[in-house]
Amino acid sequence: MIPQLPLALRWPRRQRFEHFHAGANAAALAAVRTLAEVPGAPWVYLHGTAGSGRSHLLLAACQAASAAGRRVQYLPLSAMHEHIGALRGVGSSELLAIDDLGVLAGEGAAEHALFDLYNQVRAEGGAMLFAAEAPPAQLGIGLPDLRSRLGACTQFALKALDDGERRAVLREQAAARGIGLDEAVLDWLFSHYARDLAALLDLLDRLDQASLAAKRRITVPFLREFLREGGGQA
Repeated sequence: MIPQLPLALRWPRRQRFEHFHAGANAAALAAVRTLAEVPGAPWVYLHGTAGSGRSHLLLAACQAASAAGRRVQYLPLSAMHEHIGALRGVGSSELLAIDDLGVLAGEGAAEHALFDLYNQVRAEGGAMLFAAEAPPAQLGIGLPDLRSRLGACTQFALKALDDGERRAVLREQAAARGIGLDEAVLDWLFSHYARDLAALLDLLDRLDQASLAAKRRITVPFLREFLREGGGQA
């Protein structure tokens, strides 16, 4: 069996549907939400580059399904050294979310284990949600029957938010905290800090606390000093 973590650790606070900024991914968000909340909904396969929100949507689906009283499991395969053991050890779930699917491509035994798991969950009336960097046909899966099963899912290509959309989200989240971020601060951030939205929002949380404690506005000098003193990694 896969060891179960406490709910607070399994479903991070920020990885919820309400914190997902959809942009061009509104249809994918709607389909994943339906899968999490409505038994019998079509299974979903998400693919996109890093930072496109794949893991966010899988974790949000698990949190929502768990809150609705459904049995859920989340398997981040890239964090698991023994893929076949992870897949064979899955217990009965009403929603099973498998992340980083591409890491098992070419592992014959693991591919067969996933194929068997797919059929088991289908026979038990459960649901599966998949995420990978590429669609099934381009993932390098060697087992034809598994490629066919994955290809039968409803597929969505996720698009990462562009810089303008990320800036808009940061302004909106800052305004909700009573913080004004001027263009100079945003320019500096996007030139010197990670552009991943989750990392930027985490930084905003820490900056909010630090600026309140110091009773200073968030300016470029304050931001430089904060990061230099270990508030984040530039």
